[in-house]
Amino acid sequence: MKLHELSPAPGSKHKRTRVGRGLGSGLGKTAGRGHKGQKARAGGGVRPGFEGGQMPIYRRLPKRGFHNKFAKEYAEVNVNQLNRFENGAVVDPVALVEAGILKNVRDGVRILGNGELEKSLTVKAHGFTKSAVQKIEAAGGKVEVI
Repeated sequence: MKLHELSPAPGSKHKRTRVGRGLGSGLGKTAGRGHKGQKARAGGGVRPGFEGGQMPIYRRLPKRGFHNKFAKEYAEVNVNQLNRFENGAVVDPVALVEAGILKNVRDGVRILGNGELEKSLTVKAHGFTKSAVQKIEAAGGKVEVI
């Protein structure tokens, strides 16, 4: 089989319906838009969320809460996830991405204290919880805030 011999499975490709091409086509004259009205016009139709003039739901419901657009969003890593590194390794955000623990560093890396650490590591991150610092130092490692 060669590239020029390839063809799609029979029945998998449909011809595009050409509307507005004469009465005999079945979709001539009004071209499936019906007679008159807002949806029949060029550029016609309503915006998303429009409810025919009724007060839309996004205005009927009360607004609650606050979102701080300046807040930093940290990528979080638990202490037990650091066990996949060798003893004496330096663990920084780049090493965490290469090891597949993180996909995206976001605004920084924060180490959380969930689980146990059996390896002695030098961990460099943007933030640590108190329990994470205790567990890393108890295992004979060092903590460095970037």
